[in-house]
Amino acid sequence: MKLIYLLLLLVTCYTDGLNILGIYPYQGKSHFFVFRVYLRELAKRGHNVTIISHFPEQDPPANYHDISLAGTIKITEDNQSVRNSYWSVFSAAFYLAISGKENCQVMLANKQVQELIKSKQKFDVVVVEQFNSDCALGVAYKLGAPAIGMSSHTLMPYHYKRLGIPYNPSYVPFHFLEGGTKPSLFHRVERLFFDFFFRTFYYFVSQRSDQNTLAEYFDDIPPLEELARNMKFHLLYHNFILTGSRLFPSNVIEVGGYHVSNANPLTSDLKKFVDEAEHGIIFISFGSVIKSSTMTTDKVEAILEVMKRMPQRFIWKWEDKSLIVDKNKLYVSHWLPQVDILGHPKTLAFLSHAGMGGITEAIHFGVPVVAMPFLGDQPANAADVEESGLGIQLQFRDLTTESLLNAFQTVLNTTWVNELTTYVSLTVYQSP
Repeated sequence: MKLIYLLLLLVTCYTDGLNILGIYPYQGKSHFFVFRVYLRELAKRGHNVTIISHFPEQDPPANYHDISLAGTIKITEDNQSVRNSYWSVFSAAFYLAISGKENCQVMLANKQVQELIKSKQKFDVVVVEQFNSDCALGVAYKLGAPAIGMSSHTLMPYHYKRLGIPYNPSYVPFHFLEGGTKPSLFHRVERLFFDFFFRTFYYFVSQRSDQNTLAEYFDDIPPLEELARNMKFHLLYHNFILTGSRLFPSNVIEVGGYHVSNANPLTSDLKKFVDEAEHGIIFISFGSVIKSSTMTTDKVEAILEVMKRMPQRFIWKWEDKSLIVDKNKLYVSHWLPQVDILGHPKTLAFLSHAGMGGITEAIHFGVPVVAMPFLGDQPANAADVEESGLGIQLQFRDLTTESLLNAFQTVLNTTWVNELTTYVSLTVYQSP
């Protein structure tokens, strides 16, 4: 969807630029990477933009102003080991509660944030991240500005009710679990339990904590769930091409795809490696949070054995120097230009953790995905990849040489790839 559509939702009735405040207190780099594109575009189009975040701009536009939280919390990047279990799902709930409380405390303790609120500066709209905390809604209330929600992932379990979205475990995917839109009876029971658990935990632990933290600074903040229900609309970062048709009311707008930039030419030794790949490239990356180097030895050996059996060359995001490889077959680095690799015509497939950002980029460039989810919304995203025909899913517990080899051979099937390319080219899944 064109980014201009998002802007028109805000500025149709205005001839001058708006004064916009964005509040993004979570320290997740992959989240803000998506938001940053939207915020810079607002500034580029003449709006005055003030951003509270852990990621201040190095070269901000003239009308882009940072209130920096940088250095107060460790950035979430390359700090999750490879695991997929019920314990990881429960751990996610505790992490959301702990990080949400910390995000609220750090933001409200910031002197610049305090001065901004005391100044009663007029903002036309406040855009708030909807993830692990509703603290930002309290700030928007104190400033007397309408709030708009924004997310970089599928809906959290506790967001459905506030947005008026029906949730039925029989066909609505659950953020943290497998099963997609065709869950088994076991999956449905799983969803009922975890949906109740996450919503209850959020309302009675996370949201209550935010309410108490706000009360330390202000004595007139209404219940946060009430403020959440009063948000004007929500910009949801996914697209029906991937997730299928969903029952969303008019206040929920799918905007997935806008962050994807044009691919730049590869450079130096990476360019040489790809140029010399006679049979093409397969790209492996598990994102900015999960460390490939924490995989068990048997899983790593299974992937390396697949590489030996296939004619393609491989590029793998690997975070340390422990991997001994054939440099004619495999290129490894702790950082890689993901968009530039996915946009290269020699890239034939993508083994991914099924993060929304990476999948979105792969779809944009017509690269089929082998989705191997670990945590967060990745299981739901992986199911969407397979159901939409944009790739297949492979659970980490099922990873063997044969299963991965079969997965790659499936997505590399010429007929299948041609159908995917045609499908994507005929859709509106385009960046601005």
